Amino acid sequence: MEGVIFKVTIEEPPQPGLAERAIDTATDVSRTLTEVSDGLHAAVDRLSEAIAAARRPGMPLSTISAITREAPLASLFVAFLFGVAIGRRR
Repeated sequence: MEGVIFKVTIEEPPQPGLAERAIDTATDVSRTLTEVSDGLHAAVDRLSEAIAAARRPGMPLSTISAITREAPLASLFVAFLFGVAIGRRR
């Protein structure tokens, strides 16, 4: 079999067209947005639960709410002083 040459042709798979790439990109973006949205929903749920727990009687937000209802101007003054103290530290 000397002198016999075999010719091998390797075909490359067709490249995706512009439409297929756009659909793939849109699908990836959609999945990413869904994941981000699910993460935000979970974070909001945890924060809502924490706030609800802090508003129970005897907890800090409950106490602050009661003080603010009884003395709104004094509470505003204290909040202002707190803001000034934090603002000067920076």
